[in-house]
Amino acid sequence: MQTTTRSVSTSSDKTKDLIITSLLISLVFIATFFINIRLPIAANGGLVHLGSAMLFIVAIIFGPKKGAIAGAFGMALFDILSGWTLWAPFTFITRGIQGYIVGKIATSKGKNGESSIYNIIAIFVSIPFMLGGYYICERVLYGNWIIPLASIPGNLVQNTVGLIIAIPVCIALKKLSIFK
Repeated sequence: MQTTTRSVSTSSDKTKDLIITSLLISLVFIATFFINIRLPIAANGGLVHLGSAMLFIVAIIFGPKKGAIAGAFGMALFDILSGWTLWAPFTFITRGIQGYIVGKIATSKGKNGESSIYNIIAIFVSIPFMLGGYYICERVLYGNWIIPLASIPGNLVQNTVGLIIAIPVCIALKKLSIFK
C-alpha cells in the first residue's frame, strides 16, 4: 500500500513539474512574441524583446534546469512561429545555455536566487554565451564574419533591458511565500 501512495505522489509531483515547466516556456514565448521591437540598425533587422527578462526571471526563481528548458523552447518556438525559423536551432542552444548559466550561478552556494549580486553576476556571465551563440549563428546564416558584428549592440541592449527588469521583479517575487 505504501508503494502505491508513493507512486501516486511521485506521479503527481511529475505532473505538477511538467505543468510548471510548460507554463514557464509559455511565459518566455509570450514575452518574446508580444513585447518586442525590431531594430533598424542590424543587417538582419535585429530584435529586442522582453523574453530575455522573462528568461532571467525564470532561471533565477526556478533554477538552471527550468531556466534552460524555458529559454530554449520558449524562444525557439518564437523563432519558428514568427518567421525566424532558420534561427530556431541556434536560439534553442544559445538560450538554453544562457538560462542554465543564469540559474546555476543564481542558485549556487545556497543563494537560491535570493542574492541580487549573484543574480546580476549570473546575467553578466551568461551574456558572452548569448553573444557568441548568435554571432556563430549569423556567421553560418550569412557566410560572413563581419555582418554579425552589427547585431552585438542590439543584443547588449536586449540583455541590459532584461537585467534591469528581471532583478527588481525577482526581488519582489522572492518576498512572496510561494517562492521561498
